[in-house]
Amino acid sequence: MLRSKIHRATVTGTRLDYEGSVTIDEALLEKAGIWVGEKVTIANVNNGARFETYVFRGDRGTGIVAINGAAARLCEKGDKIIIMGYELTSEPISAKVVLVDDDNRTVKEFVY
Repeated sequence: MLRSKIHRATVTGTRLDYEGSVTIDEALLEKAGIWVGEKVTIANVNNGARFETYVFRGDRGTGIVAINGAAARLCEKGDKIIIMGYELTSEPISAKVVLVDDDNRTVKEFVY
């Protein structure tokens, strides 16, 4: 089940020669309920690429959403992406969604 989503984040950078992961601003992680080390699916709105990686904590308040390692070939700085965390469960759960602006600042939060 979808547990959390950061919707339309802007890629702030790509680092091919870096340990693979996505680095996300700590404040965004907390708002979305995504954990450091969690496996996430990322969908690139600009080119349709979808891939899985794991999460690194970025500095709080920086708005960083950096794609690292091999996945850096699937995104460019400025691309819009959707970051999704899932939970294996036999029970229905409510997903927490964080909508962000072009600077990866929270515009709206809701649960559905």
